Amino acid sequence: MEVSCAFPTSLSSPDDIALAEELGYDRAWVYDTPQQSPDVWMTLALAAERTERIGLGPGVLVPSLRHPMVNAAGTATLAALAPGRVSVSFGTGFTGRRAMGYRAITWAFMDSYIRAYRGLLRGEVVEWEGARMQMLHPDGHSPARPVDVPVLVGALGPKGDAVARELGDGLFATLQVPEFMKDHPQAAFLVWGTVLDDDEQIDSDRVRAAGGPGWALAYHGAYEFGGPDAVRALPGGDAWMDTVERTPDGERHLSVHAGHCVELNDADRAAWAAGGHVLLRDATISGTRDEVRRKVEELGAQGVTEIVFQPCGPDTRAELERFLDAARAVATV
Repeated sequence: MEVSCAFPTSLSSPDDIALAEELGYDRAWVYDTPQQSPDVWMTLALAAERTERIGLGPGVLVPSLRHPMVNAAGTATLAALAPGRVSVSFGTGFTGRRAMGYRAITWAFMDSYIRAYRGLLRGEVVEWEGARMQMLHPDGHSPARPVDVPVLVGALGPKGDAVARELGDGLFATLQVPEFMKDHPQAAFLVWGTVLDDDEQIDSDRVRAAGGPGWALAYHGAYEFGGPDAVRALPGGDAWMDTVERTPDGERHLSVHAGHCVELNDADRAAWAAGGHVLLRDATISGTRDEVRRKVEELGAQGVTEIVFQPCGPDTRAELERFLDAARAVATV
């Protein structure tokens, strides 16, 4: 099993990725969330210049945010800066779209987008939005086509699985392990959490800062996929929902996704204080070193070939070190 990391793209991400390389992580993914992040391709280019070995990639690109030619050109540029180290993943936009008030894109759109994107990287003439186009980069403007990079697809259901099987090289999943995970030769799984000391309480300030942003996704996801009733069924869910509902309905998505994967927003803090923190071990990979090791081991048994950990809180180095120590015990067996 590969042990990789992920970062919500920030101005410090290039340095964070250099640190991850120093510590021994296999790959670093950064999020395509323009409503809260710097540009993903600029960030990866800076990371490429500051590293030599670690794999790099956007995880996940949201197709509707850019024309396929733009993402193809970005991919080719990164492949030139970090040859042999680039992977790309695509998703339907849990945060990259929903935080701006849109629904996820359809799998039909994803299918046609990846076909066009991969065709462009092969140097083919493709059709998009009724026009025929091709990468026309002269020498010195891009690597020669074809530009071959692994492409993973973020899928949890059968439609996404079908697209991943036909057009992708593997799977990029989070929140839950799909039953078809084992069917893919490369299967990355994104997790959050923190490694606790043996006597550390889960409601401590450190644990809230380091494990809280990942824990909060249980509430964000319940709201987006199940609605208010699904949230209120969770511990602290009434406090979370009552806070969100103070925002006008047309802007409610802004309060839901504020601080997403970075820090607790007002609703998250209300739910945590109301007892929601009891979900930390279930909602994230948090636990003692031995508990985290067992959780990683269980994910491997379910078909995960690459565990992807996103550190949170003020001490990125410590979180990366703690997780790598636990995960490597599994990865090297």
